[in-house]
Amino acid sequence: MAVEPLFQRLCLIGAGLIGGSIARRNQETRALAGEVVVTARSAATRDRVRELGFADRVVDSAAEAVRGADAVILCVPVGAYAAVMREIAPHLAPGTILSDVGSTKGSVIRDLTPLLPPGVHLVPAHPMAGTEYSGPDAGFATLFDGRYCIVTPTEATDPAALEKVREFWRRCGSTVEAMDPVTHDKVVAIVSHLPHLIAFTICGTADDLSEETRESVLKFAASGFRDFTRIAASDVAMWRDVFLNNREAVLEMLARFTEDAQAFGRAIRWGQEEFIVDRIQRGRKIRSGLIERKQA
Repeated sequence: MAVEPLFQRLCLIGAGLIGGSIARRNQETRALAGEVVVTARSAATRDRVRELGFADRVVDSAAEAVRGADAVILCVPVGAYAAVMREIAPHLAPGTILSDVGSTKGSVIRDLTPLLPPGVHLVPAHPMAGTEYSGPDAGFATLFDGRYCIVTPTEATDPAALEKVREFWRRCGSTVEAMDPVTHDKVVAIVSHLPHLIAFTICGTADDLSEETRESVLKFAASGFRDFTRIAASDVAMWRDVFLNNREAVLEMLARFTEDAQAFGRAIRWGQEEFIVDRIQRGRKIRSGLIERKQA
């Protein structure tokens, strides 16, 4: 049985993996919005969205895109939020819900709150879903199925707007959890940002090897290295902004990881079998827990 769309007009600023997947979800279900308006910074991206046809309307500027929208979601790298907000703020109507999909939340609140017009409701959110692919061709309607979306309301967040955003992500297929922004940024630093930092670093180390050794690495890469290269293929602009905008939490988790890695290295050096076995068993336990929660 069809449900009434949650919003009349939803504006998506950015049309990559996340924005494109939201639009495709609505195209399939018509449960999110009566109309989805999309814009993107580059003309080539906008033209590609028109070719793919997953948006009801594609416009050339963010200011034009938000006019008449009762919900706006920022789907661009978090480093671009302040500039985008300066462009759209004069055109946001009172009552509009403004949300986002960025994987840092402290910086989002820092950059958006001072520019928020009266009566516009900010509800930061982070869908914990993705692939290594980016751009308008990368999205698909089931991306969020069975995945978590974390909302990080502030003390000023309107309760009715918060519930609408929660329902939005439920209709996308997600399980929704609430978290304060500081805790969110620490959690994602360990489960997402640090693994990406390690993947980028390992691939950089491999690339710095002598040419003969590097070619052998690529030729005989086992599944472990291949998994790192999948993560390392992620969008450059997005991850640059993530590291720069979640600096404190990433550095804290990196320091803890570095201490643990050095301890593991000492155990290998001194033949501490019990320590090594314990670390391997703990890794298996974490993996089992993810499988049980259907997050693997």
